[in-house]
Amino acid sequence: MTRPPAPAAPPPSRRMRGFEPASQLLGERIRAVAERRGFAASRLLTHWAEIAGAELAAVTRPVKVSFPRDGFGATLSLLVAPAHAPVVQMQLPQLRERVNACYGYSAIARIALTQTAPQGFAEGVSPFSPMPRSAPPPDPAAEARLANAAAAAAAGIGDDDLRAAVDLLARNILRKSRTT
Repeated sequence: MTRPPAPAAPPPSRRMRGFEPASQLLGERIRAVAERRGFAASRLLTHWAEIAGAELAAVTRPVKVSFPRDGFGATLSLLVAPAHAPVVQMQLPQLRERVNACYGYSAIARIALTQTAPQGFAEGVSPFSPMPRSAPPPDPAAEARLANAAAAAAAGIGDDDLRAAVDLLARNILRKSRTT
């Protein structure tokens, strides 16, 4: 009796020697994120400055592509700085042609503008936000009284960690009531 041949092992993936291009390392992740937002071609996200032009790319950002139920004539949603919205609105026909050239066919039928800051909260402080004021230096005598009152509040607690937490809480409460 003969045995059937063993299944062939998959060929080992061969790694390059030396450095690998970042585009190969991140390509799959960028594609997955882009597809979740409706971008069929992630090139629209990664090369926005080249597609829209440096002037428009500075004040706009593509957010998502929404396809209608019939599948033709998608809507590209852009974030735009409010002060630049009228200028961008006038350039929408040229921008739509550039975006469709990126796709290779007339994929985008209209572009919707959302007026907001082009960067998110995590990307830095917006230029119009006020700078935080620094607190005045604490008065040493007032700090000593505050420390004594907080230590008295936490005096009867045996656990060191709990005593430190109660002491910190008492200091914060006393400091807050002192400033208001």
